Amino acid sequence: MILANLLPGRRRTERSIAKEERRIRSVTRTHVGRVRTVNEDRVFDCAERGLWAVADGMGGHFSGDVAAQRVVDALRTLVDSRPHFDDGMIDAALNRTGRRIHAEAGGSARISGSTIIALHIDRDEGMVFWAGDSRAYRLRAGRIEQLSRDHSLVQELVDAGALAPEQAHRHPQAHVITRALGTAADVAIERRAITVAPGDLYLLCSDGLARGQADPDLLDRLDGPLDTIADRLLDDALTAGGADNISLVLIAVG
Repeated sequence: MILANLLPGRRRTERSIAKEERRIRSVTRTHVGRVRTVNEDRVFDCAERGLWAVADGMGGHFSGDVAAQRVVDALRTLVDSRPHFDDGMIDAALNRTGRRIHAEAGGSARISGSTIIALHIDRDEGMVFWAGDSRAYRLRAGRIEQLSRDHSLVQELVDAGALAPEQAHRHPQAHVITRALGTAADVAIERRAITVAPGDLYLLCSDGLARGQADPDLLDRLDGPLDTIADRLLDDALTAGGADNISLVLIAVG
């Protein structure tokens, strides 16, 4: 701003599951950062059901941590209550949660919201869900690709040709987002279908990690054991100033 209220500091988990002779491992990190006093990030890690997410509560607004918790609670309820679920059910659960956050905020004077970046893997197919500027990346065959596209003022400037992509991560308004769950009664969740292959490495992260670095810099950090990569990413973000909460999920497909 993982699954529970966090004190400032780190929390780490590692989970794995074999799916049709394919091993999927995941690790998480979350940290309050060096400036904030409350961690408004939440992470969701359910490797056994092929679903992961990072929710970033809107800092400086009413109950951003509560909004982010609502998001991960909705995903936990979905996987706990159904033996099978699909992408449509995930989308519906996120939309219901957005409407609930908006209703609980009680109107525009008490805006509350949360970004969401989620990944669902089912065999060799995947779906990325997002609203806001939390991101999903995929490392495949030595190439890094951002799978999501920020819902942000800076991204709109890039799309309009008013800002070069390589300048976006240093822009002073890089934190201004244009979409988040709960900021309106109905917020469109963007989706992207992807293929999943052995050797893939996926990174889901809040903007506290993504902001301030370009994709080529990130590529250099995604080498080694999962725990080593996760610690390196977190430590680098803290060394860079840690002005925001920092959260990430790494998912390795074997």
